[in-house]
Amino acid sequence: MRIPKVSVIIPNYNHARFLGKRVNTVLGQTFQDFEVILLDDCSTDDSRLILSQYAGHPKVRIEFNEANSGSPFKQWNKGVRLARGEYVWIAESDDYADVSFLEKLCGALDSNPKAAFAYCRSWRVSEDDQVVGFADPPCHDEHDPDRWTRNYCADGMELCKQLIDCNIVQNTSAVVFRKAVYQQVGGANENLRLCGDWKLWTAMALIGQFVYLAEPLNYYRFHDASVRRVTSDDGTNVPETFQVRWWILDQVTQGQLHSSDPELRRELMKRCMQHAFEWYPNYPHISRFALQRVQELGGTDYTPPFGTWRGELLRRMIGWKATRRANLLYHRVLKGARNAMGRQSMASKV
Repeated sequence: MRIPKVSVIIPNYNHARFLGKRVNTVLGQTFQDFEVILLDDCSTDDSRLILSQYAGHPKVRIEFNEANSGSPFKQWNKGVRLARGEYVWIAESDDYADVSFLEKLCGALDSNPKAAFAYCRSWRVSEDDQVVGFADPPCHDEHDPDRWTRNYCADGMELCKQLIDCNIVQNTSAVVFRKAVYQQVGGANENLRLCGDWKLWTAMALIGQFVYLAEPLNYYRFHDASVRRVTSDDGTNVPETFQVRWWILDQVTQGQLHSSDPELRRELMKRCMQHAFEWYPNYPHISRFALQRVQELGGTDYTPPFGTWRGELLRRMIGWKATRRANLLYHRVLKGARNAMGRQSMASKV
């Protein structure tokens, strides 16, 4: 049996109303060297009836679970285990794609053999297929405000520094990845309900490059029954978000503990400090680890004023004496900087 270039995995749970468009926009791709694996996680709507209509298609395999897995990421891992292709596209069952999606994303991976994955910009669409703008990440890159409007390939560490703040790979349906890299990082974390994709993209980026295409070839659907909406309503997303963000920061800073780049070290120390403040008092253990990582990176000359709640945080985390020494160091550095500026100003008047 001939091995296809791409395995397209369509994991489904109760998305009967969107399935026809999803499957048809996969089968209608201009790039046709693929197989389709249709998965259903014990849907209670008409999903299985709709999926069964594709049973005779030569590109399609169907796998129905006998019991609900309880995790979308278990379905991802199951699909990848079944996949025979070199590349994998997890095409979420409530999204759809431009007909040239696979052609352009696979071309990007072919042209960049060191890239672990490629992803594209997405349109944001409503339940009734109304395009309502771009589904760009919520975190703003002040150094590069136009980054989503152009193609680029970069080292994964560049992506990871952005992933600390938010999941900039907004939609799984916009990604095509190398199966070998997915397996190398151990697949998706099945204990997570929402943020498993966020953690997965980071793990893959840590060992390779990535490619971004600015052309919006993916249609990311927002609706009341989506996992993102449900977990936001029930609060599941909050602890998962903190857990994954700390894991990313931990991984990134571990890899840079001996970096000779002072700018990078300062940036990472600042991120650690910010996270320590953000996670306190709800997650004091994470705050403590973040401050410990600051010390491991060589310490920082930034310390909040001693009387503020941030100063109180430092006092509780590293002790009163250490906080006082840090505060004195901060003001000494600040005073030295001011004196230097004053001398420079006086010299300019002479």
